[in-house]
Order: sequence, then C-alpha cells, then structure tokens
Amino acid sequence: MLFTGVVQGIAKLESVEGSDELRTLIIEFPDDFCRDLTRGASVSVNGVCLTATDEIAADKWALDVMLKSLTVTNLRAVEKGHLVNVERAAKEGAEIGGHPLSGHVDFMAEVIEVQASAGNKLIRFEIPETAIPYVFSQGYIAVDGASLTIADLSKAEGWFEVWLIPETRRSTILDNLAAGDHANIEIDRGTQVVVDTIKNTIEEALEKRFPRLEAALLKLGLSTNDLVDDFDTPKLIQEISTQERSRK
Repeated sequence: MLFTGVVQGIAKLESVEGSDELRTLIIEFPDDFCRDLTRGASVSVNGVCLTATDEIAADKWALDVMLKSLTVTNLRAVEKGHLVNVERAAKEGAEIGGHPLSGHVDFMAEVIEVQASAGNKLIRFEIPETAIPYVFSQGYIAVDGASLTIADLSKAEGWFEVWLIPETRRSTILDNLAAGDHANIEIDRGTQVVVDTIKNTIEEALEKRFPRLEAALLKLGLSTNDLVDDFDTPKLIQEISTQERSRK
C-alpha cells in the first residue's frame, strides 16, 4: 500500500478496546475523510498502515492494530481522547507531495530536544544504531506519517533533526511533541534499497577475494587480524600486489 506522507487530517480516538495482542481503535475522523471509505481499505494512523474493519458512523470507523504494530509503534500507548495523524491510501495517479511511504514503521524515536522560534520548530530525535546508515542530511524521513526533510544529524551521537514549518505545525500532531515523547519513524525505502545494495555488493566482493587475501598475508607471515593493528596498510597492500604480479 502507498501513502504520500502528506497528513490529511488530525483524528481523535473515541475508544481503545482489546488486549496487548490485538487492539481495536474507534477513531473519529475529520469531515469528508471517510468519503467512499470501505471495509478493508487502508488508512495510515500515525504512519502505521491499518485496515478499516467496521463503520460505526459516517465519520467514525474501527481499525485493528495487531501485535507487531503494538510492539514497534506508539499506537500501543494511545488512549481515549488522544489525537493522531491520518492519511488515506494514495489513489492511482495521485500527486506525491511528500515521498512514497509504505506505512511500515521501522522504529520509535524519542524526542530529545525541542526548539521553537518565529513560527518554526526544530525537533531532535534519537536514532538507533541500526538505522543510522539510512539517514542522511537533506534526505527524507517520515515522522508519525508526515514526510519531512532531515535538516541535520550526528551519526556519532545518534540523533537527527527536522524543522516544522507553520503549515506542518497546524495540520499535524507534531507540534505537540515534547522531550521524552516517542514518534513513529519510517526510513525512506529508496535510500534503504541503495544502501543495502551497495553494502551487499561490497560484502560479496570481499567474500570472493578473502581466500586470496588470506593466502597472500600468510606468505608474509601475517594474518587478517594484522590489518587492523599498527601495520602500514597501504604498504602491505603494495607488497601483496607485487607478489601477485610476480606469480604471473
């Protein structure tokens, strides 16, 4: 399912039912949001792709949240009266005003700093080490379903920052975030594919050449562990290359 990352409204939780393994959210949506919505349709709630299961009223639907989503998203903590970002699934030919989203949250990020000035707001999020390779300055990221641009980041310290313009502050729940809160994060799938492809290509190439490297090092009385010690690595590589050429 595809979403655009442009939040279409703020909805209110009327009730939360169920257990820690499966919960049903009864959500009151903005006017006209549910026009032509049918059972089985996908709706993004705080960036999580959920399925509409039952129509309660013209602007009110039930949506189920399964165990996996309860484990990795902030929907596990929502209660009656809470506000959430919502977006309908993109239709064929729809303009992608943000960037393509799948509605599959990768992790929750804690807000570690908030600064506001002249109508704008900066929010700094903590980022887990596993996601750092996919985050780049000026790249895309989705926060609670809203497509945003990464303004700055520190991979060494494990954080990234986004700026909220007045329209984003008005039309989403992000303006309510404070230090200690958690937001759902979906990394850009295009970036993930590129990074993983490059990584896998390098790993495959090294794996194929590793036996030859190990054998060449052995002739010099060394092991692969010595590459990370105090040896002059460029010089070592030159010596190995010389040996390889002499055998031809």
